[in-house]
Amino acid sequence: MHARKYLPSMGLLVAFEACARLQKFTAAAEELSLTQSAVSRQIRALEDIVGVELFARERQTVRLTPAGEAYAEELRQALRAISHATLRLKASPGAGTLTLAILPTMGTRWLAPLLPDFTQKNPGVTLNLVTRLEPFNMETDGVDAALHYGTPEWPRAELDFLFEETVVPACSRALKAQHGFATPADLLAAPLLHLASRPQAWADWFGAQGLVFGGGTGMSTDQFATAMQAAAAGLGVALLPEFLFQQELARGELVSAVDVRSRSAGRYYLACAANRAWYPPLTAFRRWIRTQAADITA
Repeated sequence: MHARKYLPSMGLLVAFEACARLQKFTAAAEELSLTQSAVSRQIRALEDIVGVELFARERQTVRLTPAGEAYAEELRQALRAISHATLRLKASPGAGTLTLAILPTMGTRWLAPLLPDFTQKNPGVTLNLVTRLEPFNMETDGVDAALHYGTPEWPRAELDFLFEETVVPACSRALKAQHGFATPADLLAAPLLHLASRPQAWADWFGAQGLVFGGGTGMSTDQFATAMQAAAAGLGVALLPEFLFQQELARGELVSAVDVRSRSAGRYYLACAANRAWYPPLTAFRRWIRTQAADITA
């Protein structure tokens, strides 16, 4: 049932609120610049809509009925909320709460360090972050946008391309020395680390090098951060997004098993709930994150 079926006009509600507060139709009429008879008609019209008497009329006075008192209190709260929302919007048109779904490692290692810049430029926006690995219904989950890796597909969403991904086969210095990795073919017999959400990653990588990957065995993890730690500990070779682990590679905690950098099949996108595309905090975030993404592609 549509909520608007039981939504009286604002004029009726404002007239009732004034009468309830002043306890006099004449005083309410003066405040609203209306005649007393006009105010009386509005109250009668509202009573017809709600189906109960809101005022008890006694000679020259009126008083709220118990039902009228309860209705007046709820209405005051609703009008107060509308007033505060209007004031907040007037003071800061871009203000509001933005709920963003992030991919675990990308969200913590790439996005989070950049967010102070966004909050500084958009001081009225409050950010909420939730973690999601797969596409979901943003409308029912109350999420405005989500970081997405893969193909540009997400039901009831607008997708903004962010950047492509370059991966490197990374391992510990000790593991590389132990196995003497020199060419991509050497990794066919190496202990490989797999990401559960990208089961085809190694097959695609070997295929790009002109090699056939038979499947092999090795540890599986559900997050890049865990795969990185396992690789640094010498447990195997992990295919890692270069932009997420530049510091570990620069410090030598990880090294390239072989000197090959390649593009992943998927790309990164910002998926935005189509029904929230108008929302000022979301439009501000979309502009901002595209600027940040440009640094990756530059």
